Amino acid sequence: MKRSLTNFFLLLVTVTFTTVAYAQNTRVKILATGGTIAGAGAAADRAAYTAGKLPIDELLNAVPQIHKIAKITGEQVASIGSQDMSIEVWLKLAKRINEIFAKNEADAIVITHGTDTQEETAYFLDLAVKYDKPVILVGAMRPATAISADGPKNLLDAVVVAADPKSQGRGVMLAMNERVFDARSVTKTNSTALETFLSTNFGPVGLIYDQKVEYYYNPVRKGNKDTPFDVNSTTSLPRVDVAYMYADADPTALNAFVAAGAKGIIFTGVGNGNMNKKNYDAIKAATDKGVIVVRATRTPGGRVTLHDEVDDAALGTIVSDDLNAQKARILLMLALTKTSDKAKLQDIFFQY
Repeated sequence: MKRSLTNFFLLLVTVTFTTVAYAQNTRVKILATGGTIAGAGAAADRAAYTAGKLPIDELLNAVPQIHKIAKITGEQVASIGSQDMSIEVWLKLAKRINEIFAKNEADAIVITHGTDTQEETAYFLDLAVKYDKPVILVGAMRPATAISADGPKNLLDAVVVAADPKSQGRGVMLAMNERVFDARSVTKTNSTALETFLSTNFGPVGLIYDQKVEYYYNPVRKGNKDTPFDVNSTTSLPRVDVAYMYADADPTALNAFVAAGAKGIIFTGVGNGNMNKKNYDAIKAATDKGVIVVRATRTPGGRVTLHDEVDDAALGTIVSDDLNAQKARILLMLALTKTSDKAKLQDIFFQY
């Protein structure tokens, strides 16, 4: 019995040491894009600040503990508030990440990013990065100069997640407020609160505590290297716009998008992606012209179902399934680089 206990504790120490050593030897590259996490304000007790003011070196110096977790290097990709995030920066990020992994420059990547469009960047990268190594997005709701800034702790947690071997093969994820979310289902739900990111349909995939991460379920859809999208030689994407339904809405915006040359439109309908008669007629006119129209919902959860309240075959539309409008736009832009066949596009929405 005594010998068995001794062997057990030796095994426990060996496993613990191996896990810690693995993490400390993991090469994590932090790609900075700006955002509130790099923001600076005139006063620590005021909400006003300028996003993207602090360079990557200052962010890393503010959290020296991360160097005990992994081998850290930093790189500035952009210095913007995420309201200014663009397809150009998305493509730049995806290409750089693919290059880093192809050249074996890092084992994992953390991306600092503003929270406003963080979920969109995460989902784009989940579709465009061709490796299953960890890519973790992180941000902050308070600028770096604020009292009780949340950025340093979030950055520490993101490095913990990136360095953990359990994070490999899980697609792109977002680490905020001691929670880990998959890129596809996470969304920002509050304009000011720290606990702003939620996954309304599924919940977080994991929790972070005591510099450890525990996962509770696997990604629900294909992503990362399993997608057919390759942006390494891409310089632009097809134009896709988002129209919004509300009581007594007219189709002025939708018609303007068609006139502007949109290849696709995400129609953010009420309830199960529904629309009034005026917008129904405008959507039918758009699909008759070859514009791909995807029905999404303005509700924060649930899914849009095919051929229920709306006869999609007659209207010429497809559905976003459980993707919100902003992410449906991303998937349609990438999908249109592969096909304009509606049946194939619908299948893509059900897979990714």
